[in-house]
Amino acid sequence: MGKGDKKTRRGKIQRGSYGVKRLRIKKRPTTLEKINLEKKSKP
Repeated sequence: MGKGDKKTRRGKIQRGSYGVKRLRIKKRPTTLEKINLEKKSKP
């Protein structure tokens, strides 16, 4: 268990993959993007 193990967090970092042990951080929209989205949604 370690760098070569597919199931561990350290192994996922080593391989550059993602999964249950290493979730991706989703980017939150910035305030400017929120304002632009609100303006576009109105007819």
